[in-house]
Amino acid sequence: MLNKAITTITRHFQEDEPGVNPLIKVWNLEKQDKHGNPTCVRISRAIPNNKPTPATALCVHENLNLMAVGFHDGSIVLFRGDVCRERTNKQKVLKDGSVPVTGLAFRTTAKFLYLYVSTTSSVVLFNITVKDKEIKVHLDGLGCTKRCSVLAETVQDANFMIGCDDVRLFLYFKVTTLCAVYCYTPDGRGPCYAVEGQKVLLQWFRSYLVIVAKEDKNMSRSSSTITTSTTSEPAERDKHMVTVLDIQNKFLVFSAPIKEVKAVLVEWGTLYILGGDHRVFQLSEKDLQSKLTLLFKKNLYDVSIRIAKSQQYDAEGLVDMFRQYGDHLYTKGDHTAAVDQYIKTIGKLEPSYVIRKYLDSQHIDQLTTYLQALHKQGLATEDHTTLLLNCYTKQGKPEKLKEFIMTRDREVDFDVEIAIKVCRQASSEDALMLAKKHGLHDWYLKIQIEDKENYKEALDYISCLEFEEAEANMKRYGNVLIQNAPEESTEFLKKLCTEYRPSNKPLVDVGMLDGSTAPSVDRASPEDFIHLFLNNSERLVEFLEHLVKVQPRWSALVYNTLIEHYLHVWSSLEDAVSRAQCEQKIVRLLQNSEANYDKDQTLILCQIHNFRSGILYLYEESKLYQHIVQYHIRQRDYKAVVASCRRFGHQDPNLWVQALWSCAKNSDMPSDLLAEILSVIGDTQHTCAADFSRSSTPYVLSMILL
Repeated sequence: MLNKAITTITRHFQEDEPGVNPLIKVWNLEKQDKHGNPTCVRISRAIPNNKPTPATALCVHENLNLMAVGFHDGSIVLFRGDVCRERTNKQKVLKDGSVPVTGLAFRTTAKFLYLYVSTTSSVVLFNITVKDKEIKVHLDGLGCTKRCSVLAETVQDANFMIGCDDVRLFLYFKVTTLCAVYCYTPDGRGPCYAVEGQKVLLQWFRSYLVIVAKEDKNMSRSSSTITTSTTSEPAERDKHMVTVLDIQNKFLVFSAPIKEVKAVLVEWGTLYILGGDHRVFQLSEKDLQSKLTLLFKKNLYDVSIRIAKSQQYDAEGLVDMFRQYGDHLYTKGDHTAAVDQYIKTIGKLEPSYVIRKYLDSQHIDQLTTYLQALHKQGLATEDHTTLLLNCYTKQGKPEKLKEFIMTRDREVDFDVEIAIKVCRQASSEDALMLAKKHGLHDWYLKIQIEDKENYKEALDYISCLEFEEAEANMKRYGNVLIQNAPEESTEFLKKLCTEYRPSNKPLVDVGMLDGSTAPSVDRASPEDFIHLFLNNSERLVEFLEHLVKVQPRWSALVYNTLIEHYLHVWSSLEDAVSRAQCEQKIVRLLQNSEANYDKDQTLILCQIHNFRSGILYLYEESKLYQHIVQYHIRQRDYKAVVASCRRFGHQDPNLWVQALWSCAKNSDMPSDLLAEILSVIGDTQHTCAADFSRSSTPYVLSMILL
């Protein structure tokens, strides 16, 4: 039955021999004659090469532009053109051996047009895409009888099927007869379906293959999922077994014996079977929900899931089916298969529902599998990551742990920090690798310093970081590094505060060489690291000396700290030579015009340490000449008093009066020094009479003389 016409093969006896000259007749169902019957629009003879032979097979393309007729002698006549008009047809004979043709089927793809041909001894394929350039391909050496071939078209693909009954295989020195339905594509033989009994008829309905076979006495009549109720009848001689297979879901949906099946008809969306006793049986397909309910009752969850998927069942319903199937398998004790079903519920079913079932230690492998799938879908929480890593640890399989955390060709599907925390408890080496791989510098340094106490390795790692990261981590861990690796830490701080560049990068970039990139210098502030050396004055002096040597323009804090620690070192020295060398170093620093130190603070430091050279230099720099004289007087260095008065007296004449007054109060002062002071004052009085008259010097002198 076609949309427009019914195409049949009719044999006329009349004057010819019966069955020798078959006719092709085409009726238009929509156009009726005066008697109300369909109009016959075409009658033509079907004779290949003018050699009378019975026709055995007929096939018409759905667009009514192609028609093929097979004959008993193996000939095939291909008609091109509108099958309703005889004059427009052009025919060509395709020869395929000398055995009868038993089945024909057209198959159209995106690029090609094929004609499947089945005979009693073979299956061949003709590529008829190009007119008069048909190409023959031999697919198989198996054949079938008439009505035992059909084209099965599904959404995904189409297969040409034949029912074969006499295939002998030699297995283990025994001859075995295999009864099966074989499938073919343009590429060759595909899958096959073992069905008992001699095949009588094949029909295709939606996604079902209907097989009518002669009932074998040994054929089992196991109940199918979809059952029918039939009237009990006495055993007949010619019983046919009608079997319906769901090819897509690979499931037997119906099987029942019917007396001598004459035909299987597909019309009005249902299936009709015409029996030999002139009875018609209708096979109605149950609705989807009824199918699933029946399958659930029989615990056929796998079949129900396949059917639901093929019918585009909603996602929520599928998830519930996966859950029920998993529960069923779990109850049966098949925990591994159950977890495979639970994995399919991820994203819809709460993970705790599954996890609670597998918390027992004997199910740790299944729990691990579920948690891995949870992470792959990016739906794992921190607790799930912790649980998964603990599972790896309890399994005693460190390689699994490494395989999970050291992702290379896939995206990270877990919380890295949580993984580091768990690995840190079990294996610090794995935690280190994970932190280094993902650039979590703080975690890497924390493990190296706090857990492994690898201070030098931590410094090497910091030296490879970019400037901002290196500076921040040195501020965070500098104190403990200075205490445990003072030499290496000091050297690193020298680089960090002068001209830093990561140790794993070249000294000069390519951009600097060609002039496209301007050179930039990253330099940390040394003030942020001075406090790290509070317990290591020697390394602090080394650090600050390097800074002053490389770049003199530093803040007052740098110079003040350096001078302070110089004075600490100077005051602690007992060797006269070393003490003198250190004193010279301090004085040179004080005299350095580029040294940006605080003079008041430095003076206080010098006074605290009684650093004579520094005190006198700073007094002189500040023009505090009277303080110089007072300092010498307090030190009872009277010669220095006179020397200071001679040196600075022309700038401050009152220095002599101050010296005289101090000597007058001190009875221990040598008389010759007093006489020298008085002589200088007397000489000065004549030359500076005006100045003395205006000053209080005469009064002071008189008071001293009295």
